[in-house]
Amino acid sequence: MENIFLTNEKLLLDIKEAEDKLKPTFEKFERIEEICSKKVLNAFHNNNLSSEDFVEVSGYGYYDGGRDKLEKIYAEIFGAEDALVRPQIMSGSHALALAFSGLLKYGDTFISITGEPYDSLKSIIGLTGNSRNSLITNGIKYEQIELDGDDFDTKAIISRLKQSKVKMLEIQRSRGYSQRKSLTIEKIEKVIKAIREVDGEVIILVDNCYGDFVEEKEPTEVGADIVVSSMLKNLGGGIAGTGGYIVGKKELVWDISERYSAPCVGKDLGANMNQLKPFYLGLFHAPSAVCSSLKTASLASFLLEKYGYNVDPKYDEKRTDIIQVVDLDSPESMQKFCAGVQRASAVDSGYTPEISAMPGYPHDEVSASGSFNPGSTIELSCDGPVTPPYSIYMQGGLTYAYGKLGIISLINKLIYEK
Repeated sequence: MENIFLTNEKLLLDIKEAEDKLKPTFEKFERIEEICSKKVLNAFHNNNLSSEDFVEVSGYGYYDGGRDKLEKIYAEIFGAEDALVRPQIMSGSHALALAFSGLLKYGDTFISITGEPYDSLKSIIGLTGNSRNSLITNGIKYEQIELDGDDFDTKAIISRLKQSKVKMLEIQRSRGYSQRKSLTIEKIEKVIKAIREVDGEVIILVDNCYGDFVEEKEPTEVGADIVVSSMLKNLGGGIAGTGGYIVGKKELVWDISERYSAPCVGKDLGANMNQLKPFYLGLFHAPSAVCSSLKTASLASFLLEKYGYNVDPKYDEKRTDIIQVVDLDSPESMQKFCAGVQRASAVDSGYTPEISAMPGYPHDEVSASGSFNPGSTIELSCDGPVTPPYSIYMQGGLTYAYGKLGIISLINKLIYEK
């Protein structure tokens, strides 16, 4: 069988150069890993986590102590009042849809202050598709304020808030499929402070997908009211097989939980489906998995820029999420890149990625994901819309060693193999 990890002398030298240059960057990631690990362990200890908390509860899920304790732990880690952490939340998009529908009512105005939303969110809002259940179809007013370069247009946000009542502002921390930079906690904190000077009631929601445990603080620690994400991303640690979380102010989490289940029922129902142990264990491993993902992304950034590709972020730039963008020259190069990642995967390594339509997305897509949990993006994966500049969005890497092997495979496929 072909050895996809064979490295020629030049690639070996390039990897050594990269790892030497990346030592200070890796040390920063490791420091944040330690900070986040302390948060997790302190929360486990403060809430007296025990083996009894892993017991499966079925049926309606009444009086599930392990489930309730997990949500207390999430709230503590995020510096929030409450949390909803459930296997019934299927994805980050589902978590966002629950939050929007739980907090917004007919006639409310909702504004994205990070410009155009992520592709799958457009259909939830009603900007694309023909759903009879989108926000716009149900009488919710949507507006967006574009970013000012790679930062918030604070003047435009403040001006709009002074004009008429706005119910909710949404911040998409990660870049999605756009060419903008992802937004740091520092920038999020600054804009929240400015917003609160003119409006103390508007709900500030942050889509935290891909950003959890990347920086020392989370958005709720700098003033966000609600934060949502998927457990198939960072905080699942590659172990949680499904699920999502919503953390924030108690009454807002309750409102969302009533949409999750039913009015007056809220968080009190919902069997854990025997997912508590993987949820706890995934959270325990999450700081390490995120650190490995950041190291993998930085190595890819250094090497691919050296080989002439436009990359973002650069290898030594500050990171606020686990995504690495690489601009390729054609659909064929995108497919090669994905094929290199796919064949280095532990699962489904024999599959060949193909360009095809993707439910919920307006363009054809190409992707690679040989994941133990299908759709898990904390495991090494990549994807992108097949439109110019033919950018691939790579994320994940549960260990740096496996991530490094994936990069060797994709570079061989993209550059050295004929």
